[in-house]
Amino acid sequence: MAAVSAGILLYRSVDSETEVLLVHPGGPFWAKKNEAAWSIPKGLVDPGEDHLDAAKRELFEETGVTLSSEPRLLGTYKQPGSKSVEVWVAKADGSEEPDPSVSSQFDIEWPPHSGKREFFPEVDRAEWFVLEEAALALHKGQVAMLDDLRRFLSE
Repeated sequence: MAAVSAGILLYRSVDSETEVLLVHPGGPFWAKKNEAAWSIPKGLVDPGEDHLDAAKRELFEETGVTLSSEPRLLGTYKQPGSKSVEVWVAKADGSEEPDPSVSSQFDIEWPPHSGKREFFPEVDRAEWFVLEEAALALHKGQVAMLDDLRRFLSE
């Protein structure tokens, strides 16, 4: 069975521009990558876990942000490989400033074949992007979310 992730596409309006909150993966593989490296806050849904609850949990675990508005389902997006991401959209009220220092950590052998284990944050940065910049920053499998957000905002 394919893995399912859930996430929140948090947006806000600043000076008549729509911005979205994106996170940058931590660890040495992503350290020097920026374009097409960012993601919405998301993660795997635990067995038996409600998908929206998983999305809210991941948003908090990766950014420290708790929602002030009730999210609406935006859609399900197929990612490269067999994973899909169920995405909810929510409007920020201005109090949602991300703090990636709360991010959980993972460990890997680093440098490779050294026998040493190093710990890295799951997320090393969280930033607001205007939609045009977000389209360049996001993984290619997530860019379609921005088009759906534009449609959602025009309803």
